[in-house]
Amino acid sequence: MKRGMDVDDFAPRLSFFFNSHIDFFEEIAKYRAARRIYARHMREKYGARDPRSWQLRFHTQTAGCSATAQQPENNIVRVAYEALAAVLGGTQSLHTNSMDEVLALPTEKSVEIALRTQQVLAYETNVTSVVDPLGGSYYVEALTAEMERQAESYFAQIAEYGGVIEAIEAGFFQREIAEASYRYQRSIERKDRVVVGVNAFTGEEEAAEIELLRITEETERAQAQAVQDVRRRRDSARAGASLERLQAACRDPNDNLMPHLIDCVNAYCTEGEIVEAMAAVYGRYTETAVV
Repeated sequence: MKRGMDVDDFAPRLSFFFNSHIDFFEEIAKYRAARRIYARHMREKYGARDPRSWQLRFHTQTAGCSATAQQPENNIVRVAYEALAAVLGGTQSLHTNSMDEVLALPTEKSVEIALRTQQVLAYETNVTSVVDPLGGSYYVEALTAEMERQAESYFAQIAEYGGVIEAIEAGFFQREIAEASYRYQRSIERKDRVVVGVNAFTGEEEAAEIELLRITEETERAQAQAVQDVRRRRDSARAGASLERLQAACRDPNDNLMPHLIDCVNAYCTEGEIVEAMAAVYGRYTETAVV
């Protein structure tokens, strides 16, 4: 909008990304609250008039932090519930994690199970046939309202810092995440929170190990060689010039980086080269230590 664009010219194309965690009703309420907050802010704060600008479109991925290394097959069940919560909350697209991702890159078999989880949801349960099926539930509505209230409280705290960048530099987000992680871990250690296969229902015998994906040295060498082949075949002068223009754009606060990034990609610059070109201007972020 500061560049002179009308909000209704671009807002209908915006989309977002959420994680779906294991607290089933809380996750559903989270998505419902997010949609209400977004619609209100787009109308009242940004003056959007097109109803499409009020619609929060989002992709959801099941939460990696809820997966466990112990009894990893249980992660199949966790992913199914998390995916169901995302669908009931109104997600537009979905990624289901594989059961072994806490241990390694997923195998073909575990990826197939994750895919079949989505397909069962989509084609057998009929949960995609209804919009907001839990709307009107006293519990879901109350939880949605409380989630919305607490989210707005967080926004107010961030505003007191002067915005997101200032809050990052002050260590606000890192501190909140660290404290939440500590509380979560302590709840598991005290068994206030039951995690199946971790602090309860662990079984008498050691669980059998599952097959994991192993990346061989030959695979690594082949990938490195593929990158070198691209660099050898590309127009080096064009690639270098694209990176120089990108750096110049980074130095100009009024320039738009996206066309230059696209030029770099079309010139077959590698991701690493593009990142290094931008880091030469912007530097690299170092997280603020918080206590």
